[in-house]
Amino acid sequence: MPKLSDRVSTFTDSVIRRMTRIANAHNALNLSQGFPDFDPPAEITAALSRVALTGPHQYATTWGADNFRRALAAKQERFAGYSVNPDTDIVVTCGGTEAMMAAMLTVCNPGDRVIVFSPFYENYGADAILSGAEPIFIPLTPPEYAFDPAALEEAFKQGVKAIIVCNPSNPCGKVFTSEELALIGRLATKYDAFIITDEVYEHILYAPHKHTYAAALPGLRDRVLCCSSLSKTYSMTGWRLGYIIGPAEVIEYARKVHDFLTVGAAAPLQEAAVTGLLLPKSYYEDLRELYTRKRDYLIKGLDEIGLKHNTPQGSYFVMVDISDFLALDCFRGWSDLRFCEWMIQTVGVAAVPGSSFFRENVNHLIRFHFARGEDTLKEALTRLARLEHEVAARQKGA
Repeated sequence: MPKLSDRVSTFTDSVIRRMTRIANAHNALNLSQGFPDFDPPAEITAALSRVALTGPHQYATTWGADNFRRALAAKQERFAGYSVNPDTDIVVTCGGTEAMMAAMLTVCNPGDRVIVFSPFYENYGADAILSGAEPIFIPLTPPEYAFDPAALEEAFKQGVKAIIVCNPSNPCGKVFTSEELALIGRLATKYDAFIITDEVYEHILYAPHKHTYAAALPGLRDRVLCCSSLSKTYSMTGWRLGYIIGPAEVIEYARKVHDFLTVGAAAPLQEAAVTGLLLPKSYYEDLRELYTRKRDYLIKGLDEIGLKHNTPQGSYFVMVDISDFLALDCFRGWSDLRFCEWMIQTVGVAAVPGSSFFRENVNHLIRFHFARGEDTLKEALTRLARLEHEVAARQKGA
């Protein structure tokens, strides 16, 4: 067999999706891969039923169906406060994953440098490798996951082509403030770099935190590529409807990249999803209240069990500290991955090992998500309450 591409040997499969497969094999509750276990809004599923009978069932315009782009442009203008031309400023993609990949391929040449905050969503590392770019990692320091402005400027001085900003952040739930984004914008302008934002959790935030659209800040409209999707906002991760919004001259090239990656997103799903894009403001207010209840319920339960954790400002993830467990003799030399696998098998709850999100040597954190129904979260906490007993039994037998 001829030699395979060198690039595919430089990253692993997705640890997040791997944990789902292990969870399924052991019938564990999946708090690892971040997808809801409840349906999209009834308005959207009703629209899908109609579309199943009436269509469209053939290709939409490659860069997105006309009515979908117009509804998306109107929604973005409503929440971000700047105008979007649906004919020139949008490319609809097969999920936010393709949006990020297409954005990277559009702006990066092989050998270009890209700044990535750490911890980071695991796809960003693979995106950089596949686009031939070299990532420069800047740490976010807990508990607030703040960054050092001086370190960030030193990274920009290395001649970067772009910076990736996940806001709100997966996995740590950080919400970048308008002041932080303005600072990033000033540095990107000073050193002539693009800002690629991943804003898929833009509507899942917790008071008093608010989402700032980087492209809405003064002077940044022409260097921001906003990547997002409908997956999390409308609880429809399987629909794979994402998009890039950016300056027309950049989107022109992104459309060409997208065309030869996937041709186009599913036409019937775009048609049905227009209904979601037209939902009133109250939907997004209810969504925030829903996830606030879920977050508060889970972290209260973690507190009662005695598991240390951060308090996310946005997204639906929480980072749990397992350092006390790993310090025990019975877990000596264990990685966070091995601990997560053991926890799936013995406790029946799946998490993601935090090391898959960090460039630094971080082995003491695991990530739970709480996009689950109340009964599921209740059962997960019941099972996690047995964790101390299982650890004690293992320690006794060690």
